[in-house]
Amino acid sequence: MGVRKRFTLSCTAVVGICISILLLTAVPAAANIRLPAIIGSNMVLQQQHRVKLWGWADPLEKVVVTTSWDRQSYPVTATGNARWEVSIQTPAAGGPYSITFAGKNKITLTNIMLGEVWICGGQSNMEMCGQWGLADIKAALPTAANNDIRFFHIPKTTATCPQDDVKASWTTCDSSTLNTFSAVAYFFGKKLQAKLHVAIGLVAASWGGTSAEVWTPDSIIQKDTILKTAAAAIAPSGMCPHTPGIAWNAMLAPITNYAAAGAIWYQGENNTSTAGTYARLFTKMIDAWRCAWQDTLPFYFVQIAPFNYREKNVGALLREAQWQSSRHLRTGMVVIMDLVNNVYDVHPANKHDVGARLADRALGDTYHIPGAPYENPSYQSAVVRQHKMLLSFDHAATGLTIQGKTIRELFIAGSDQVFYPAECSIKNNTLLVWSSEVKTPVAVRYAFSNTAIGNLFSNNGLPVGPFRTDGWPVATK
Repeated sequence: MGVRKRFTLSCTAVVGICISILLLTAVPAAANIRLPAIIGSNMVLQQQHRVKLWGWADPLEKVVVTTSWDRQSYPVTATGNARWEVSIQTPAAGGPYSITFAGKNKITLTNIMLGEVWICGGQSNMEMCGQWGLADIKAALPTAANNDIRFFHIPKTTATCPQDDVKASWTTCDSSTLNTFSAVAYFFGKKLQAKLHVAIGLVAASWGGTSAEVWTPDSIIQKDTILKTAAAAIAPSGMCPHTPGIAWNAMLAPITNYAAAGAIWYQGENNTSTAGTYARLFTKMIDAWRCAWQDTLPFYFVQIAPFNYREKNVGALLREAQWQSSRHLRTGMVVIMDLVNNVYDVHPANKHDVGARLADRALGDTYHIPGAPYENPSYQSAVVRQHKMLLSFDHAATGLTIQGKTIRELFIAGSDQVFYPAECSIKNNTLLVWSSEVKTPVAVRYAFSNTAIGNLFSNNGLPVGPFRTDGWPVATK
């Protein structure tokens, strides 16, 4: 009986505690409205755009959103799933402004700018920052402070299904925040800000060593037998995720409601082992992003640099796949082979010019601002002229030129598919190519290897991208 009595008293005590807890939780919480991390003080909202503001509250709670730029209030009621969303038209660039969210509690966001927002993704060459010892960033730190450049740096994380939030916050650019932020993204944003004279918001989501698959919704990969097989062929590195969709779910899916002007991308090195399917994967990834953002975002990317990969020609094949991808709707590529001085380092140190070329692309293609050229000359067509081949190029209206005494990395072959070093002559935007070793030419290749650094440029200073005129099998062993 004694034991049973003690047990009964114990149960009574537990019941009392539970009742107390229930009574406490029945009291309305002090803060019912909650905002996602990307909607916060210091943020940049896309100017002249229908932007979404969203968050969570008690089911059926009324939330009033008030914006200081027009002093208008926008009422909304949370759904039974405790989520609310309101769509607001933003005016032209300006600020700083504030936004108030009022319900059972009140949240006020300050120092908000209206300007241009860009998503910045990829692997290590996009991730690289001042902490990597970059001389470009070290030189920029003393004058880095700029209230019109804002950073939102999403930390590395993964999830097996799409998430609704990230752990990050908006910061203004200064010597401290810049040192840990993407160098390519910063130099891109810095040039945009200087030319557009509006606030620039840079949202960085990058992870060294990742393949494009992890940034693509898993459903895209699983529904495509070719892509599913290619994804399975990428060996885990042990230092970064490799499962399709796993970075997308955690780092990008939570922010797809956030309006943006476009995206920049620097990745591809980790897909060289599956270069044959990269164009298919990459363009589907781009389309998936656009579908998620519900906007045909301009998408500009960097062609991977020359590097001494273990397998032959895999870098050349990946660059070819990137060139093919650049033909996709509202998609553009910048070539950087001339910015490399060490083909044994997969991380070229010059990030300033990479960012600047991406910015020139956006300024010309998205904002239609005349200025620096942004289209790299690219191979268009070839015809045989007696014992020579005449090649024509797009985006070379100013003509072509060789930097140096003789052309480098140019080869020609006959039907035997044996390539020999070639000579050439230039007339406007055409290249006449020949070799005494090839009497009946069939194909030309330029800078088509892992480590090739060519010296053929447009007269306005942009390098001709690597190319080949043939479709023959390429040895990788």
